[in-house]
Amino acid sequence: MRNTKMMVALMPVLAAMGGTAAAADITVSAAASLTNAFKEIGAAYEKDHPDDKVLFNFAASDPLVQQIAKGAPVDVFASADQDAMDKAEGLKLLAAGTRKNFVANTLLLITPVNSKHAIKGLNDLQQPAITRITLGNPASVPVGRYTRNALEQAKLWSAVEPKAIYGTSVRQSLDYVARGEVDAGFVYATDAAVQKDKVAVVATIPTTTPVTYPIALIEKGPQVAAGRRFIAYVMAPGAQAVLAKYGFSRP
Repeated sequence: MRNTKMMVALMPVLAAMGGTAAAADITVSAAASLTNAFKEIGAAYEKDHPDDKVLFNFAASDPLVQQIAKGAPVDVFASADQDAMDKAEGLKLLAAGTRKNFVANTLLLITPVNSKHAIKGLNDLQQPAITRITLGNPASVPVGRYTRNALEQAKLWSAVEPKAIYGTSVRQSLDYVARGEVDAGFVYATDAAVQKDKVAVVATIPTTTPVTYPIALIEKGPQVAAGRRFIAYVMAPGAQAVLAKYGFSRP
């Protein structure tokens, strides 16, 4: 949110400097799990478009929708599930015809790399010794929604819910596991890869709906043309190769 406030404060300054500087700034609000890949894509985009600058705001998808709805100057929104993008569409925030699925991910169960617990699958989470399990808050974090649905399908939600430590984003849940503050956690495959020296992958968790990420142009964003350029860049082979390097797959 600090980044958004800073951008709002800078807008009059940029305007005073002339149209070129203001027109070159593309504000992208993106799901936290996209942080590493999007930072690299943003740097590559700026190299290929030297007159443009990409400003990122990373957080859980639902709070990003709320920020945009309240008037945050955002040009592009990339969410970690369809539900968050549906909310943005329902609020009439999206430019018609610009919504596209651009990557997919996988839900994992992970533990601290030095865990002393024998956790080999979802059923082991019922063990009395397992008392702290982190997942994104299902009310606001896509990975939490995927996790809750998967646990409900496995008839384990009632056993796991009392042990749940909710993260405000998937990266917060990842940090809890990496620091050994919880016994287990649910994150995306791409997040586990970021801390592969500190977390161990226990199992890939089937989800009732595919973990797909949509991206769209914000209709009232300040830089519509530049936002379209960035989305086209993300969909192109070069950026898709970067996303694949970080563990994302094609939707």
